[in-house]
Amino acid sequence: MGKFLIGAILGALIGGALTFYFFVGVPSAGEVPGEPVQAPDADGPKAGTATIVLREEFFNVVLSTIFEEMQAPKFPLRSSLEVPRPISGELISSQNGQNCEDNITLLPEGSGVKTGVTLEEGKLTAPMAFKGSANVLGSCYSFSGWSKSDLNLNFDSETGNVYGKINVQTVNLDGMTPLASGLIAQFVQGALNQRVNPITLIEGKQVAVDLPIEASGGNLTAKITDVRAEVKDKALNLNVTYDFEGSGSSGTEN
Repeated sequence: MGKFLIGAILGALIGGALTFYFFVGVPSAGEVPGEPVQAPDADGPKAGTATIVLREEFFNVVLSTIFEEMQAPKFPLRSSLEVPRPISGELISSQNGQNCEDNITLLPEGSGVKTGVTLEEGKLTAPMAFKGSANVLGSCYSFSGWSKSDLNLNFDSETGNVYGKINVQTVNLDGMTPLASGLIAQFVQGALNQRVNPITLIEGKQVAVDLPIEASGGNLTAKITDVRAEVKDKALNLNVTYDFEGSGSSGTEN
């Protein structure tokens, strides 16, 4: 069963990559495939279920490594805001939007908030500190602040993939007028949701089982048929259920 154990470990690593993609993201948009992941059965996990446990500390160690040893995650923005009139106080010294990077850069800490992952009250949430600039009607506005997001999970039974969908709940901008804050916060929220989703957390083919059993003259195979999730004791518990099948020679030799 060595290959199955390797597959389970690989699944944990792929699930751990959630932290990286949660913040770095994939520049794509669209509906998340599959159906929402449900809570575990009250009667306990089904036969053939493996549990992957990812603790809060694990996510935050991954995040610290990204910020300390890699470039800070940066999302390009495509501004579509319409500002009815110039807004004083936040305009960068640029003419007609020139030299405006038009993006968001995530920060390890800022605006009194530390970027991280929190697992509590049955949910996975993440405060994210950021800074950036937005080209709005030819004018470049700088901004900084923080946001809070939830992550919902979907399971696609056809592929065995587990997807995540970020939902930015709140965006808080520093030192901006109410009009500017409301407009740019709406843009930042929409941009983060669109640029990051959907997120592939687990690929079914990478954690599927295909194990030769030489003594039996066949192969033991299994695919993921169900995934349940629960946040408990500051950990994300993923119950992954497999459907096992044997192929090859059958019967008893005398």
